[in-house]
Amino acid sequence: MNKRLEKMAETKAKLITAARAAFAKKGFTAASMDDLTSSVGMTRGALYHNFGDKVGLLAAVVDQIDSEMAIKAHAEGEKHKDAWEGLLAEGAAYIEMAIVPEVQRIVLLDGPAFLGDPSQWPSQSGCLQSTIKTLETMFDRGILKEVDIEAAARLINGAALNAALWVAASDTPDEVLPKAIDAFRVLSTGLLK
Repeated sequence: MNKRLEKMAETKAKLITAARAAFAKKGFTAASMDDLTSSVGMTRGALYHNFGDKVGLLAAVVDQIDSEMAIKAHAEGEKHKDAWEGLLAEGAAYIEMAIVPEVQRIVLLDGPAFLGDPSQWPSQSGCLQSTIKTLETMFDRGILKEVDIEAAARLINGAALNAALWVAASDTPDEVLPKAIDAFRVLSTGLLK
């Protein structure tokens, strides 16, 4: 039984890796299922068995990349001793990743187009829970104004996500990025006492 589970996990990992490369290079629509499955010596049947369809595979790829983004952003926030500055750094780091071509194409352009509202993705739910905990701690320390913590967390996360979407969709992302980060910081700072 363990061998079977290991083989299934290996198959999924190979398909996700192949899809990630194909989606980054060609985009979701242009990436051929036959090309990406044959590139790892598999058939469409393996894709259907493990992910249901190409959209299911995209969801797995987006979840992987978005989770990696959250880890990187959190690591940036952890570099700050001040909890508030850490939270702002985390949001800014997430926004900055919108200029990474793989993130831009797969997570911020194709993801919403084919998977719907990013705020509903499982990886975003994890980010929301983390932000809620951080804000609860800051509220308990008297750093924040009297505000509903979940609402504040949703708005902070939504601001970072929408800023990243704006950067990714822009014809001039390098020009838009500093504007987006600056506005994110200004908006978020309104929560401070």
